[in-house]
Amino acid sequence: MQNKIDHFAIGCSDLETGVAYIQEKLGVSVPKGGKHAAMSTHNCVMQAGNESFFELIAIDPDAPDPGRARWFTLDDPATQKRLSERPRALTWVVNTTDLDRVIADSPVDLGEVVDFARGDRTWRLTVPRDGSLPENGLLPAFIEWSPGPHPSTGQQDLEVRLQSVQLTHPDPSRIEAMLDALNVRHLADVSQGEAGLAFALNASSGSVLLD
Repeated sequence: MQNKIDHFAIGCSDLETGVAYIQEKLGVSVPKGGKHAAMSTHNCVMQAGNESFFELIAIDPDAPDPGRARWFTLDDPATQKRLSERPRALTWVVNTTDLDRVIADSPVDLGEVVDFARGDRTWRLTVPRDGSLPENGLLPAFIEWSPGPHPSTGQQDLEVRLQSVQLTHPDPSRIEAMLDALNVRHLADVSQGEAGLAFALNASSGSVLLD
């Protein structure tokens, strides 16, 4: 089984606000991505190095009610309040070659496995039914893609690179133990502090921390 960072998500109240925020922080304009019909969300995406990608995600105002809680806590009033202030780091997603094994070995409930499709690509993703995030986003969601090139290879490369996923928690050893059980301890830096998630990025404008 191989696990690597697939993508990481910055939530925003609307994509226009998110694009403007990232333009200010990173000096790039994140291109439009696509729509997620099952979740009534849409995104903007760009490459982030090492076959991973950066995602801006928001509720799609033109889409109908999905009939379920949207992913990444986007329906949560507390998240919506935070996103009304500015875009925020919501979660990170790990690409695995054996999603069923990850779920079987997980020390926490990662949610149900939801099947998605766009064009000729399909993928399976862990999504808690209530729209929550494991450990409030400190633990990743897991994705397994159908065979073929990673989607990031078709995205624009604006020379933004993910340097690290940074996790803080009052009891870092607890989070480290969970990451070990999920076989992803090597993918994140963990330190003591108030619970939080951040992404350290390099861009032509310099080093930036998005939290």
